[in-house]
Amino acid sequence: MYEGYGPNGVAILIECLTDNKNRAAAEVRLAVSRNGGTMADPGSVSYQFSRKGVVVVAKNSETTEDSILEAVIEVGVEDIENRDEQFVITTDPSNMVSVRTALQSAGIDYESADVEFISGMQLQVDADTARKSIALIDALEDLDDVQNIYSNLDISPDVLAQLENE
Repeated sequence: MYEGYGPNGVAILIECLTDNKNRAAAEVRLAVSRNGGTMADPGSVSYQFSRKGVVVVAKNSETTEDSILEAVIEVGVEDIENRDEQFVITTDPSNMVSVRTALQSAGIDYESADVEFISGMQLQVDADTARKSIALIDALEDLDDVQNIYSNLDISPDVLAQLENE
């Protein structure tokens, strides 16, 4: 796990899986520095993130927020977020199996179930910072050893629309 800051202080956690730690560190460091970021000392970014279990359920005619809540209320979920195309269930990582089992018992299929790092405080950014941050994240995603990237980047719908029109 590598930690860094992107443009304008965007916090970034970079999760790698590698057979050569030195090569991975050099590649990550190079990608970060070439895209306006800086590497950070261990612990200086990670304290801003919490490790959470995240289960994603697709919306359909039978799956409602109430049906999901009924299925998982007993197993201890922290939040059920209603997004455009899906429901996102957040729980403690130790409850992941219980949540998945409860959903399956209720006949509710889930799209994915992963442990992720969730930022405690999102950073709203302008179009220029968003553009630079996306370029940095894209450069990191292109590296073979990088598995996951987590950030506190929050791009508002207005800024996103502005970026799409460019």
